Amino acid sequence: MRELILLRHAEAEPGEGKDDRERRLTEHGKHEARAAGEWLSSHHITYDRILCSPSERTKETAALALGQVEPSYEPAIYDATPGDLFDLLDQHKDAERVVLVGHNPGIEQLVAFLVEGRSEDYRGMPPAGMARLRFDGSLEPGKAKLETFWSPPN
Repeated sequence: MRELILLRHAEAEPGEGKDDRERRLTEHGKHEARAAGEWLSSHHITYDRILCSPSERTKETAALALGQVEPSYEPAIYDATPGDLFDLLDQHKDAERVVLVGHNPGIEQLVAFLVEGRSEDYRGMPPAGMARLRFDGSLEPGKAKLETFWSPPN
């Protein structure tokens, strides 16, 4: 793997009385997801594989932002720790460029783990925020370079 894009799902509706996995995007969230897709397209960023949590809000985010490749829905992404996500990515290290669509705090902690080598030092990732990481060598903690951090305009 040479490049990894971590994409947090866009703004979702409140979860009152619903199974958390069934929460859908708000209208604002749909706008955020489309903006993420437009940013990727305007920067000519391509990818080989999409790994996506099976929750409704991550599926909607992937559908609106990423149209190049059919996602692989991975139950392990939902409610994952940075270690869980790292193990999943390790299984897909044969792909050149991967997009992982998931949830906080796992996504923002994974950025810190891959860039800094520790997951407790993270700055937060807004809805539909993306971190674009590059690897010069193998997928290892603390070895990634944060190429771009993007978040949608308000």
